[in-house]
Amino acid sequence: MFQNLLGALGRACAAFRVPDRHQSAALCWRRAAGGGVEVLLVTTRRTGRWTPPKGNPIDGQSGAEVAAQEAWEEAGVRGAVATEPVGCYRLHKFRDDSGIEEVMTVNLYAVAVERLEKDWPERGDRERRWFSPGKAAGLVREPDLARLIRDFRG
Repeated sequence: MFQNLLGALGRACAAFRVPDRHQSAALCWRRAAGGGVEVLLVTTRRTGRWTPPKGNPIDGQSGAEVAAQEAWEEAGVRGAVATEPVGCYRLHKFRDDSGIEEVMTVNLYAVAVERLEKDWPERGDRERRWFSPGKAAGLVREPDLARLIRDFRG
């Protein structure tokens, strides 16, 4: 009886769960003076926490193209984007209007920064800053993203 009740409860909860969504993110990087790697992060609009530029799929664009577009819009980055992701991580978001949790699977694409523009679409909404991979990994919230950043070698 107890098992049946647990099963029914699980099915009821699953009915209210939003299916996983996908996003693409840009791991913007450059070579530091000493030969190591630096990673560029941006702040989120709502909470001001540090994250790589990321966004939702765009019709007709690959994940790599979306990552490059988000790097431009959110951080003013122009550079070469890898065609394959360096990895993926999961992100939990809550919808503002309903409070329903969404689970995002985010593919992370390396973007070798060639230049940073002084003016870009979201300049007034976000801060951008370079960090060592270790420091950047300590600033992001998602453990799998932190591991990907910490292990990245360029």
